[in-house]
Amino acid sequence: MKEIILIKNGELALKGLNRSSFESVMAKNIKRRLSDLGKIDIKCQQSTMVLEPADSGYDIAEAIKRLSKIFGIAGFQRAAAVEKDMEVILKTAPEYLKEQMEKVKTFKVESKRSDKKFPLKSPEISRDVGEALLNSFPHLTVDVHNPDITVTVEIRDKLAFIRGDQIKGAGGMPVGTGGKAAILISGGIDSPVAAWMMAKRGVVLDAVHFASPPFTSPQSEQKVHDLLSTVAKYSGGIALYTVPFTHIQQEIRAKCPEELFTLIMRRFMMRISNEIAVKTDCSALVTGESIGQVASQTMWALACTDEVAKMPVFRPLIAMDKEEIISISRKIETFEISIRPYEDCCTVFTPKHPRTRPKPETVREAEKALDIEELVKEAVEGARLDIIT
Repeated sequence: MKEIILIKNGELALKGLNRSSFESVMAKNIKRRLSDLGKIDIKCQQSTMVLEPADSGYDIAEAIKRLSKIFGIAGFQRAAAVEKDMEVILKTAPEYLKEQMEKVKTFKVESKRSDKKFPLKSPEISRDVGEALLNSFPHLTVDVHNPDITVTVEIRDKLAFIRGDQIKGAGGMPVGTGGKAAILISGGIDSPVAAWMMAKRGVVLDAVHFASPPFTSPQSEQKVHDLLSTVAKYSGGIALYTVPFTHIQQEIRAKCPEELFTLIMRRFMMRISNEIAVKTDCSALVTGESIGQVASQTMWALACTDEVAKMPVFRPLIAMDKEEIISISRKIETFEISIRPYEDCCTVFTPKHPRTRPKPETVREAEKALDIEELVKEAVEGARLDIIT
């Protein structure tokens, strides 16, 4: 018997003639994320990927932990791979599933027979394996409607697989199949969730963060690094561009109406992020904005902000309320990092009475007091690059 991991690719099964290219990307992502654990072989068989370690000392438990955070995987499980012989199957099933069967009270057996030449049909395989398990674990009873565990026996072309319940995967699409975008990342709760959601749809991410020392601290920047490191467990490596923003904010405060501070600041963020995105071959910008959450996120304010963007701006959280966003942030383990008490540049020079229904022409008129082109150029050239893994 050898132990393998069976990976169900879920949504990829719907891709028709393009499926193999999606599966190829996912296989590369899996190999990259598991590379330090040892050599593995990955084969695609009937909407299932079979991951086979090269040696018996492979750390399958650690591999399972990492696989749970790889997008494109709908579900996976450890399985025993044995020869297609009922005597071997009936001997192996109780031995391999012992730890799982001792923890439950009820079970059922399902069988799948892709090799139609196998002498027993699926119901007969299930019956015989079920009997072997009952004989080995007298405390068990069969429950075909709501079992504690479902044991599956698959008869494939060359081998038989024996496995317990499937572990739920991260779902979505393999990262690298959905293009590349730049996420405007702050130290708050929302933007890391937006990054995670875009990566789940297969998007490769760069990140742009705006720092305003001395008004923001080194701890604030470290918080962003830690947030992206957590997201990178799902998305893979992220290039982070940290942009010096103090001079721009000081210019806005000195020369523009107070009620427009935040809007003009956001427009500069869009311009700068757009420049960086073009240089790094990104096709879109991403933000963590949710409509109506703050004054700069009203429909009118967002339209005013988007006016200066030269590429699509995606907002995956746009219709979500705060509790929904927090729920996801807890799930992906960014929440506790986000609530660390270090402010980001968005809280600097916040107006007392921000304009919630701005007119673009009013904002454009206010911006005439600024040397926009020179300020953007200065910020882009001053950006610092870090690779977050």
